[in-house]
Amino acid sequence: MTDDYLVRIGRLIRDARQHRGWTQLQLADALATSQSAVNRIERGNQNISLEMIARIGEALDSEIVSLGYAGPMHLRVVGGRRLSGSIDVKTSKNACVALLCASLLNSGRTILRKVARIEEVYRILEVLASIGVRARWINEGNDLEIIPPARLELEAMDTEAARRTRSVIMFLGPLMHRTDQFQIPYAGGCDLGTRTVQPHMSALKHFGLDITATGGFYHARVDRGAAPGRPIVLTERGDTVTENALLAAARHDGVTVIRNASSNYMVQDLCFFLEELGVRVEGIGTTTLTVHGLATIERDVDYSPSEDPVEAMSLLAAAVVTSSELTICRVPVEFLEIELAVLEEMGLDHDRGAEYHAANGRTRLVDLTVRPSKLVSPIDKIHPMPFPGLNIDNVPFFAAIAATAQGSTLIHDWVYDNRAIYLTELTRLGASVKLLDPHRVLVEGPTRWRSAEMMCPPALRPAVVVLLAMMAAEGTSVLRNVYVINRGYEDLAERLNALGARIETFRDI
Repeated sequence: MTDDYLVRIGRLIRDARQHRGWTQLQLADALATSQSAVNRIERGNQNISLEMIARIGEALDSEIVSLGYAGPMHLRVVGGRRLSGSIDVKTSKNACVALLCASLLNSGRTILRKVARIEEVYRILEVLASIGVRARWINEGNDLEIIPPARLELEAMDTEAARRTRSVIMFLGPLMHRTDQFQIPYAGGCDLGTRTVQPHMSALKHFGLDITATGGFYHARVDRGAAPGRPIVLTERGDTVTENALLAAARHDGVTVIRNASSNYMVQDLCFFLEELGVRVEGIGTTTLTVHGLATIERDVDYSPSEDPVEAMSLLAAAVVTSSELTICRVPVEFLEIELAVLEEMGLDHDRGAEYHAANGRTRLVDLTVRPSKLVSPIDKIHPMPFPGLNIDNVPFFAAIAATAQGSTLIHDWVYDNRAIYLTELTRLGASVKLLDPHRVLVEGPTRWRSAEMMCPPALRPAVVVLLAMMAAEGTSVLRNVYVINRGYEDLAERLNALGARIETFRDI
Protein backbone atom coordinates (compact mmCIF):
# COMPACT_ATOMS: atom_id res chain seq x y z
CA MET A 1 0.00 0.00 0.00
CA THR A 2 1.21 3.54 -0.66
CA ASP A 3 1.91 5.90 2.22
CA ASP A 4 -1.15 7.98 1.23
CA TYR A 5 -3.49 5.00 1.54
CA LEU A 6 -1.92 4.00 4.85
CA VAL A 7 -2.61 7.48 6.23
CA ARG A 8 -6.21 7.42 4.97
CA ILE A 9 -6.83 3.97 6.41
CA GLY A 10 -5.28 5.09 9.68
CA ARG A 11 -7.67 8.02 9.87
CA LEU A 12 -10.63 5.73 9.21
CA ILE A 13 -9.56 3.43 12.01
CA ARG A 14 -9.00 6.33 14.39
CA ASP A 15 -12.43 7.83 13.60
CA ALA A 16 -14.15 4.44 14.03
CA ARG A 17 -12.36 3.87 17.34
CA GLN A 18 -13.38 7.29 18.66
CA HIS A 19 -16.96 6.74 17.54
CA ARG A 20 -16.94 3.53 19.58
CA GLY A 21 -15.56 5.50 22.54
CA TRP A 22 -12.43 3.36 22.83
CA THR A 23 -8.89 4.37 23.64
CA GLN A 24 -5.97 3.07 21.61
CA LEU A 25 -5.19 0.71 24.50
CA GLN A 26 -8.68 -0.81 24.42
CA LEU A 27 -8.41 -1.45 20.68
CA ALA A 28 -4.94 -2.92 21.19
CA ASP A 29 -6.31 -5.31 23.83
CA ALA A 30 -9.11 -6.41 21.47
CA LEU A 31 -6.57 -7.10 18.71
CA ALA A 32 -4.03 -8.73 21.05
CA THR A 33 -1.40 -6.20 20.03
CA SER A 34 0.31 -3.20 21.63
CA GLN A 35 -0.92 0.35 22.04
CA SER A 36 2.17 1.58 20.19
CA ALA A 37 1.24 -0.64 17.22
CA VAL A 38 -2.27 0.85 17.13
CA ASN A 39 -0.74 4.31 17.35
CA ARG A 40 1.51 3.58 14.35
CA ILE A 41 -1.43 2.16 12.36
CA GLU A 42 -3.57 5.23 13.01
CA ARG A 43 -0.73 7.53 11.98
CA GLY A 44 -0.17 5.60 8.75
CA ASN A 45 3.29 4.50 9.82
CA GLN A 46 2.77 0.74 9.67
CA ASN A 47 1.88 -1.62 6.84
CA ILE A 48 -1.47 -3.30 7.49
CA SER A 49 -2.91 -6.44 5.95
CA LEU A 50 -6.45 -6.94 4.71
CA GLU A 51 -6.88 -9.50 7.47
CA MET A 52 -5.92 -6.90 10.09
CA ILE A 53 -8.32 -4.37 8.55
CA ALA A 54 -11.11 -6.96 8.79
CA ARG A 55 -10.20 -7.73 12.41
CA ILE A 56 -10.25 -4.03 13.28
CA GLY A 57 -13.62 -3.60 11.57
CA GLU A 58 -15.03 -6.53 13.54
CA ALA A 59 -13.60 -5.25 16.83
CA LEU A 60 -15.01 -1.77 16.28
CA ASP A 61 -18.27 -2.99 14.73
CA SER A 62 -17.61 -0.51 11.93
CA GLU A 63 -18.38 -1.15 8.28
CA ILE A 64 -16.83 2.16 7.36
CA VAL A 65 -13.38 0.58 7.49
CA SER A 66 -14.31 -1.68 4.59
CA LEU A 67 -16.30 0.88 2.63
CA GLY A 68 -13.52 3.37 2.08
CA TYR A 69 -12.57 6.91 3.00
CA ALA A 70 -14.85 8.63 5.50
CA GLY A 71 -15.52 12.11 4.22
CA PRO A 72 -16.53 15.09 6.33
CA MET A 73 -19.68 14.89 8.44
CA HIS A 74 -22.61 17.12 7.50
CA LEU A 75 -25.95 18.01 9.11
CA ARG A 76 -29.35 18.16 7.43
CA VAL A 77 -31.72 20.32 9.48
CA VAL A 78 -35.50 20.45 9.11
CA GLY A 79 -36.28 23.75 10.81
CA GLY A 80 -39.31 25.56 12.14
CA ARG A 81 -39.87 23.05 14.95
CA ARG A 82 -40.46 23.93 18.60
CA LEU A 83 -38.33 22.35 21.31
CA SER A 84 -39.72 21.09 24.60
CA GLY A 85 -38.71 19.13 27.67
CA SER A 86 -35.52 19.32 29.73
CA ILE A 87 -31.83 18.76 29.08
CA ASP A 88 -28.76 18.49 31.31
CA VAL A 89 -25.70 20.63 30.68
CA LYS A 90 -22.61 18.49 30.19
CA THR A 91 -19.20 19.02 31.73
CA SER A 92 -17.04 21.88 30.57
CA LYS A 93 -14.98 21.37 27.42
CA ASN A 94 -12.40 23.93 28.50
CA ALA A 95 -12.12 22.55 32.02
CA CYS A 96 -11.74 18.97 30.77
CA VAL A 97 -8.87 19.75 28.40
CA ALA A 98 -7.08 21.76 31.11
CA LEU A 99 -7.43 18.89 33.57
CA LEU A 100 -6.10 16.40 31.01
CA CYS A 101 -3.02 18.58 30.64
CA ALA A 102 -2.80 18.94 34.42
CA SER A 103 -2.78 15.15 34.83
CA LEU A 104 0.83 15.30 33.57
CA LEU A 105 1.76 16.91 36.90
CA ASN A 106 0.75 13.79 38.79
CA SER A 107 2.76 10.57 39.01
CA GLY A 108 -0.25 8.84 40.54
CA ARG A 109 -3.58 7.79 39.06
CA THR A 110 -6.04 10.49 38.02
CA ILE A 111 -9.75 9.79 37.54
CA LEU A 112 -11.87 12.48 35.90
CA ARG A 113 -15.64 12.04 36.06
CA LYS A 114 -18.06 12.56 33.16
CA VAL A 115 -15.44 13.90 30.80
CA ALA A 116 -16.89 15.50 27.67
CA ARG A 117 -16.72 13.04 24.74
CA ILE A 118 -15.69 15.63 22.17
CA GLU A 119 -13.08 15.93 19.43
CA GLU A 120 -10.96 18.38 21.44
CA VAL A 121 -10.69 15.82 24.24
CA TYR A 122 -9.94 13.04 21.74
CA ARG A 123 -7.08 15.08 20.27
CA ILE A 124 -5.50 15.61 23.70
CA LEU A 125 -5.96 11.92 24.52
CA GLU A 126 -4.23 11.00 21.27
CA VAL A 127 -1.30 13.23 22.16
CA LEU A 128 -1.13 11.77 25.68
CA ALA A 129 -1.29 8.20 24.35
CA SER A 130 1.48 8.89 21.84
CA ILE A 131 3.88 9.98 24.61
CA GLY A 132 3.15 6.93 26.75
CA VAL A 133 0.30 8.05 29.02
CA ARG A 134 -2.24 5.30 29.65
CA ALA A 135 -5.75 6.71 29.44
CA ARG A 136 -8.87 4.56 29.32
CA TRP A 137 -12.60 5.10 29.60
CA ILE A 138 -14.11 3.37 32.63
CA ASN A 139 -17.55 3.04 34.24
CA GLU A 140 -19.38 2.38 30.96
CA GLY A 141 -17.40 5.07 29.19
CA ASN A 142 -18.42 7.91 31.49
CA ASP A 143 -15.12 8.54 33.25
CA LEU A 144 -11.43 8.65 32.36
CA GLU A 145 -8.59 6.94 34.19
CA ILE A 146 -5.16 8.42 33.47
CA ILE A 147 -1.86 6.83 34.49
CA PRO A 148 1.40 8.45 33.34
CA PRO A 149 4.56 6.45 32.63
CA ALA A 150 7.78 6.89 34.58
CA ARG A 151 9.27 8.50 31.47
CA LEU A 152 7.35 10.35 28.79
CA GLU A 153 8.18 9.46 25.17
CA LEU A 154 8.06 13.05 23.94
CA GLU A 155 9.92 12.22 20.75
CA ALA A 156 6.93 10.05 19.70
CA MET A 157 4.35 12.84 20.13
CA ASP A 158 1.45 12.69 17.66
CA THR A 159 2.06 16.06 16.05
CA GLU A 160 -0.95 15.78 13.71
CA ALA A 161 -3.34 15.49 16.64
CA ALA A 162 -1.48 18.22 18.55
CA ARG A 163 -1.75 20.67 15.66
CA ARG A 164 -5.55 20.27 15.60
CA THR A 165 -6.04 21.75 19.07
CA ARG A 166 -5.05 25.00 20.74
CA SER A 167 -5.06 23.21 24.10
CA VAL A 168 -1.67 21.62 23.42
CA ILE A 169 -0.13 24.96 24.43
CA MET A 170 -1.00 23.97 28.02
CA PHE A 171 1.55 21.16 27.83
CA LEU A 172 4.27 23.78 28.38
CA GLY A 173 3.56 24.25 32.10
CA PRO A 174 3.59 20.54 33.09
CA LEU A 175 6.31 19.32 30.70
CA MET A 176 8.89 21.80 31.95
CA HIS A 177 8.92 19.83 35.21
CA ARG A 178 9.45 16.50 33.45
CA THR A 179 12.42 17.23 31.17
CA ASP A 180 15.05 19.88 30.50
CA GLN A 181 14.22 20.30 26.82
CA PHE A 182 11.32 19.34 24.59
CA GLN A 183 9.25 20.56 21.67
CA ILE A 184 5.56 20.80 20.88
CA PRO A 185 3.98 21.78 17.54
CA TYR A 186 2.31 25.09 16.92
CA ALA A 187 -1.21 25.08 18.35
CA GLY A 188 -4.22 24.85 16.01
CA GLY A 189 -7.97 24.64 16.62
CA CYS A 190 -10.43 27.33 15.54
CA ASP A 191 -9.52 29.84 12.86
CA LEU A 192 -9.84 32.98 14.96
CA GLY A 193 -7.00 35.05 13.58
CA THR A 194 -3.61 35.63 15.15
CA ARG A 195 -3.56 34.77 18.84
CA THR A 196 -0.07 35.32 20.17
CA VAL A 197 1.61 32.90 22.56
CA GLN A 198 3.82 35.70 23.85
CA PRO A 199 1.83 36.03 27.13
CA HIS A 200 2.53 32.33 27.80
CA MET A 201 6.24 32.82 27.19
CA SER A 202 6.31 35.93 29.38
CA ALA A 203 4.66 34.08 32.25
CA LEU A 204 6.68 30.86 32.03
CA LYS A 205 10.09 32.51 31.67
CA HIS A 206 9.92 33.26 35.40
CA PHE A 207 10.17 29.50 35.99
CA GLY A 208 13.17 29.16 33.66
CA LEU A 209 11.36 28.19 30.46
CA ASP A 210 12.94 29.61 27.30
CA ILE A 211 11.07 29.04 24.01
CA THR A 212 12.24 29.40 20.43
CA ALA A 213 9.63 29.10 17.70
CA THR A 214 11.03 27.66 14.46
CA GLY A 215 10.02 25.09 11.86
CA GLY A 216 6.47 24.72 13.08
CA PHE A 217 7.49 23.85 16.65
CA TYR A 218 8.01 25.55 19.98
CA HIS A 219 11.46 24.43 21.12
CA ALA A 220 11.65 24.65 24.92
CA ARG A 221 14.65 24.64 27.26
CA VAL A 222 14.43 24.79 31.04
CA ASP A 223 16.87 26.53 33.39
CA ARG A 224 16.52 24.61 36.65
CA GLY A 225 18.15 27.41 38.61
CA ALA A 226 15.44 29.94 37.81
CA ALA A 227 12.54 30.76 40.14
CA PRO A 228 10.04 33.61 40.39
CA GLY A 229 11.65 36.34 42.47
CA ARG A 230 8.54 38.50 42.62
CA PRO A 231 4.85 38.25 41.73
CA ILE A 232 4.18 37.29 38.12
CA VAL A 233 2.01 39.88 36.39
CA LEU A 234 0.29 38.41 33.35
CA THR A 235 0.29 40.77 30.37
CA GLU A 236 -3.04 39.28 29.27
CA ARG A 237 -5.83 38.13 31.58
CA GLY A 238 -6.33 35.05 29.43
CA ASP A 239 -7.71 31.70 30.53
CA THR A 240 -5.04 29.43 29.05
CA VAL A 241 -2.27 31.86 30.03
CA THR A 242 -3.43 31.72 33.64
CA GLU A 243 -3.75 27.93 33.46
CA ASN A 244 -0.23 27.55 32.10
CA ALA A 245 1.13 29.73 34.90
CA LEU A 246 -0.80 27.65 37.45
CA LEU A 247 0.53 24.39 35.96
CA ALA A 248 4.09 25.69 36.18
CA ALA A 249 3.60 27.00 39.72
CA ALA A 250 2.02 23.74 40.94
CA ARG A 251 5.33 21.85 40.70
CA HIS A 252 7.53 24.80 41.71
CA ASP A 253 8.77 24.07 45.22
CA GLY A 254 7.86 27.43 46.69
CA VAL A 255 5.23 30.15 46.71
CA THR A 256 4.18 31.81 43.45
CA VAL A 257 1.94 34.88 43.24
CA ILE A 258 0.11 35.36 39.93
CA ARG A 259 -1.53 38.74 39.31
CA ASN A 260 -3.99 39.82 36.62
CA ALA A 261 -5.08 36.18 36.58
CA SER A 262 -8.28 35.02 34.92
CA SER A 263 -10.92 33.88 37.38
CA ASN A 264 -13.07 32.19 34.74
CA TYR A 265 -14.80 28.84 35.18
CA MET A 266 -12.09 26.60 33.71
CA VAL A 267 -9.41 28.32 35.78
CA GLN A 268 -11.42 27.73 38.96
CA ASP A 269 -11.89 24.07 38.03
CA LEU A 270 -8.13 23.72 37.54
CA CYS A 271 -7.52 25.33 40.94
CA PHE A 272 -9.95 22.91 42.60
CA PHE A 273 -8.15 20.00 40.92
CA LEU A 274 -4.73 21.25 42.02
CA GLU A 275 -6.02 21.36 45.58
CA GLU A 276 -6.97 17.69 45.24
CA LEU A 277 -3.35 17.08 44.24
CA GLY A 278 -2.21 18.73 47.48
CA VAL A 279 -1.29 22.11 45.99
CA ARG A 280 -2.65 24.98 48.08
CA VAL A 281 -4.15 27.82 46.02
CA GLU A 282 -5.30 31.05 47.65
CA GLY A 283 -7.53 33.62 45.97
CA ILE A 284 -9.61 31.29 43.80
CA GLY A 285 -12.21 33.39 41.97
CA THR A 286 -10.07 36.56 42.15
CA THR A 287 -7.42 38.07 39.92
CA THR A 288 -4.58 37.32 42.37
CA LEU A 289 -3.67 33.68 42.92
CA THR A 290 -1.09 32.49 45.45
CA VAL A 291 0.15 28.97 44.72
CA HIS A 292 2.02 26.85 47.26
CA GLY A 293 3.67 24.35 44.94
CA LEU A 294 5.09 20.89 45.51
CA ALA A 295 8.35 19.56 44.06
CA THR A 296 6.76 16.15 43.44
CA ILE A 297 3.14 15.06 43.19
CA GLU A 298 2.19 11.41 43.45
CA ARG A 299 -1.39 11.05 44.56
CA ASP A 300 -4.40 9.02 43.44
CA VAL A 301 -7.13 11.60 42.82
CA ASP A 302 -10.78 11.48 41.79
CA TYR A 303 -12.25 14.73 40.48
CA SER A 304 -15.48 15.85 38.81
CA PRO A 305 -15.17 18.84 36.46
CA SER A 306 -18.09 21.24 36.60
CA GLU A 307 -20.73 21.93 33.97
CA ASP A 308 -20.12 24.09 30.90
CA PRO A 309 -21.61 27.61 31.00
CA VAL A 310 -21.07 28.08 27.25
CA GLU A 311 -23.04 24.93 26.46
CA ALA A 312 -25.74 26.24 28.81
CA MET A 313 -25.79 29.50 26.84
CA SER A 314 -26.00 27.50 23.60
CA LEU A 315 -29.08 25.67 24.83
CA LEU A 316 -30.64 28.88 26.11
CA ALA A 317 -30.09 30.46 22.68
CA ALA A 318 -31.64 27.40 21.03
CA ALA A 319 -34.80 27.94 23.07
CA VAL A 320 -34.90 31.67 22.25
CA VAL A 321 -34.42 31.41 18.47
CA THR A 322 -36.95 28.56 18.12
CA SER A 323 -39.52 30.29 20.41
CA SER A 324 -39.57 27.25 22.68
CA GLU A 325 -40.18 26.46 26.32
CA LEU A 326 -37.20 24.52 27.57
CA THR A 327 -35.76 23.59 30.97
CA ILE A 328 -31.97 23.59 31.07
CA CYS A 329 -30.71 21.68 34.09
CA ARG A 330 -27.36 21.97 35.89
CA VAL A 331 -26.58 25.49 34.70
CA PRO A 332 -23.43 27.00 36.35
CA VAL A 333 -25.23 30.25 37.10
CA GLU A 334 -22.23 32.09 38.55
CA PHE A 335 -20.76 32.20 35.04
CA LEU A 336 -23.98 33.28 33.29
CA GLU A 337 -25.26 36.00 35.60
CA ILE A 338 -24.30 38.91 33.33
CA GLU A 339 -25.76 37.18 30.27
CA LEU A 340 -29.02 36.53 32.11
CA ALA A 341 -29.15 40.14 33.34
CA VAL A 342 -28.80 41.40 29.75
CA LEU A 343 -31.45 38.97 28.52
CA GLU A 344 -33.82 40.07 31.31
CA GLU A 345 -33.48 43.65 30.08
CA MET A 346 -34.28 42.40 26.57
CA GLY A 347 -37.48 40.80 27.90
CA LEU A 348 -36.59 37.14 28.39
CA ASP A 349 -39.28 35.20 30.26
CA HIS A 350 -37.55 32.63 32.47
CA ASP A 351 -37.50 31.06 35.93
CA ARG A 352 -34.58 29.87 38.03
CA GLY A 353 -34.76 27.06 40.54
CA ALA A 354 -32.96 26.91 43.86
CA GLU A 355 -29.17 26.76 43.80
CA TYR A 356 -27.30 23.52 44.44
CA HIS A 357 -23.71 22.39 44.11
CA ALA A 358 -21.99 20.59 41.27
CA ALA A 359 -20.27 17.27 41.91
CA ASN A 360 -17.04 19.15 42.71
CA GLY A 361 -18.82 20.61 45.74
CA ARG A 362 -17.89 24.17 44.79
CA THR A 363 -19.63 25.36 41.60
CA ARG A 364 -23.17 26.76 42.01
CA LEU A 365 -25.83 25.28 39.72
CA VAL A 366 -29.49 26.07 38.96
CA ASP A 367 -32.20 24.64 36.72
CA LEU A 368 -33.35 27.30 34.26
CA THR A 369 -36.69 27.33 32.42
CA VAL A 370 -36.90 29.56 29.34
CA ARG A 371 -40.23 30.43 27.70
CA PRO A 372 -41.10 32.09 24.36
CA SER A 373 -40.49 35.81 24.71
CA LYS A 374 -40.89 39.02 22.70
CA LEU A 375 -37.42 40.50 22.93
CA VAL A 376 -36.26 44.04 22.25
CA SER A 377 -32.69 45.03 21.47
CA PRO A 378 -30.50 45.95 24.45
CA ILE A 379 -29.79 49.61 25.20
CA ASP A 380 -26.05 49.05 25.35
CA LYS A 381 -23.79 47.19 22.95
CA ILE A 382 -22.97 43.52 23.59
CA HIS A 383 -19.29 43.11 24.34
CA PRO A 384 -17.21 40.61 26.30
CA MET A 385 -15.10 41.22 29.37
CA PRO A 386 -12.96 38.93 31.52
CA PHE A 387 -14.97 37.15 34.21
CA PRO A 388 -17.16 38.28 35.91
CA GLY A 389 -18.07 40.11 32.70
CA LEU A 390 -20.01 38.67 29.79
CA ASN A 391 -18.16 35.54 28.63
CA ILE A 392 -16.12 35.95 25.45
CA ASP A 393 -17.42 32.63 24.09
CA ASN A 394 -21.04 33.62 24.67
CA VAL A 395 -20.91 36.75 22.50
CA PRO A 396 -21.74 34.94 19.19
CA PHE A 397 -24.99 33.56 20.62
CA PHE A 398 -26.22 37.10 21.10
CA ALA A 399 -26.07 37.54 17.31
CA ALA A 400 -28.77 34.89 16.84
CA ILE A 401 -30.72 36.17 19.84
CA ALA A 402 -30.49 39.80 18.65
CA ALA A 403 -31.76 38.69 15.23
CA THR A 404 -35.01 37.58 16.90
CA ALA A 405 -35.37 40.84 18.86
CA GLN A 406 -37.03 44.09 17.78
CA GLY A 407 -34.47 46.78 17.00
CA SER A 408 -30.74 47.20 16.38
CA THR A 409 -28.02 45.51 18.42
CA LEU A 410 -24.31 46.37 18.21
CA ILE A 411 -22.03 43.43 18.95
CA HIS A 412 -18.37 44.22 19.59
CA ASP A 413 -16.17 41.09 19.64
CA TRP A 414 -12.87 42.82 20.39
CA VAL A 415 -10.93 39.70 21.39
CA TYR A 416 -10.77 37.74 18.12
CA ASP A 417 -9.66 39.00 14.74
CA ASN A 418 -12.10 37.02 12.56
CA ARG A 419 -15.03 35.84 14.61
CA ALA A 420 -17.32 38.83 13.99
CA ILE A 421 -16.90 38.24 10.26
CA TYR A 422 -18.22 34.70 10.63
CA LEU A 423 -21.41 36.05 12.21
CA THR A 424 -22.32 37.64 8.88
CA GLU A 425 -23.01 34.08 7.65
CA LEU A 426 -26.39 34.50 9.35
CA THR A 427 -27.42 36.75 6.44
CA ARG A 428 -27.65 33.64 4.26
CA LEU A 429 -30.38 32.43 6.60
CA GLY A 430 -32.35 35.66 6.42
CA ALA A 431 -30.79 37.74 9.19
CA SER A 432 -29.65 41.33 8.78
CA VAL A 433 -26.06 41.36 10.05
CA LYS A 434 -23.93 44.27 8.84
CA LEU A 435 -20.16 44.10 9.31
CA LEU A 436 -18.89 47.49 10.53
CA ASP A 437 -15.24 46.44 10.93
CA PRO A 438 -13.40 43.16 11.71
CA HIS A 439 -14.64 43.30 15.31
CA ARG A 440 -18.14 44.82 15.15
CA VAL A 441 -21.45 43.83 13.60
CA LEU A 442 -24.85 45.50 13.66
CA VAL A 443 -27.79 43.11 13.90
CA GLU A 444 -31.31 44.23 12.92
CA GLY A 445 -34.33 42.26 14.04
CA PRO A 446 -36.71 40.60 14.07
CA THR A 447 -35.75 38.04 11.43
CA ARG A 448 -37.82 35.82 9.17
CA TRP A 449 -35.40 32.91 8.99
CA ARG A 450 -35.06 30.98 5.73
CA SER A 451 -33.36 27.68 4.96
CA ALA A 452 -30.02 27.45 3.15
CA GLU A 453 -27.14 25.13 2.35
CA MET A 454 -23.75 26.36 3.48
CA MET A 455 -20.32 25.42 4.79
CA CYS A 456 -19.75 25.40 8.51
CA PRO A 457 -17.78 28.44 9.73
CA PRO A 458 -14.30 27.36 10.91
CA ALA A 459 -14.87 28.63 14.46
CA LEU A 460 -16.77 26.69 17.10
CA ARG A 461 -19.30 29.16 18.51
CA PRO A 462 -20.26 30.86 15.19
CA ALA A 463 -20.75 27.37 13.75
CA VAL A 464 -23.25 26.49 16.49
CA VAL A 465 -24.99 29.85 16.01
CA VAL A 466 -25.55 28.99 12.34
CA LEU A 467 -26.95 25.58 13.35
CA LEU A 468 -29.40 27.22 15.79
CA ALA A 469 -30.58 29.62 13.09
CA MET A 470 -31.16 26.67 10.76
CA MET A 471 -33.32 25.09 13.47
CA ALA A 472 -35.47 28.24 13.45
CA ALA A 473 -35.77 28.44 9.65
CA GLU A 474 -38.74 26.81 7.91
CA GLY A 475 -37.65 24.18 5.40
CA THR A 476 -34.55 22.02 5.09
CA SER A 477 -31.05 23.41 5.55
CA VAL A 478 -27.68 21.69 5.15
CA LEU A 479 -24.58 22.55 7.19
CA ARG A 480 -21.48 20.99 5.69
CA ASN A 481 -18.30 19.81 7.42
CA VAL A 482 -19.26 20.14 11.07
CA TYR A 483 -16.03 18.82 12.61
CA VAL A 484 -15.56 22.13 14.41
CA ILE A 485 -18.89 21.65 16.24
CA ASN A 486 -17.86 18.16 17.33
CA ARG A 487 -14.70 19.70 18.77
CA GLY A 488 -16.72 21.34 21.51
CA TYR A 489 -20.09 19.58 21.83
CA GLU A 490 -20.93 15.98 22.65
CA ASP A 491 -23.75 14.46 20.56
CA LEU A 492 -25.31 17.90 20.08
CA ALA A 493 -27.57 16.88 17.18
CA GLU A 494 -28.86 13.79 18.99
CA ARG A 495 -29.52 15.73 22.18
CA LEU A 496 -31.40 18.46 20.33
CA ASN A 497 -33.41 15.80 18.48
CA ALA A 498 -34.49 14.43 21.87
CA LEU A 499 -36.05 17.85 22.51
CA GLY A 500 -37.98 17.90 19.24
CA ALA A 501 -35.42 19.12 16.69
CA ARG A 502 -34.96 17.22 13.44
CA ILE A 503 -31.26 17.04 12.59
CA GLU A 504 -29.76 14.24 10.53
CA THR A 505 -26.05 13.51 10.21
CA PHE A 506 -24.71 12.25 6.88
CA ARG A 507 -21.56 11.94 4.82
CA ASP A 508 -20.92 12.23 1.10
CA ILE A 509 -20.64 8.87 -0.67
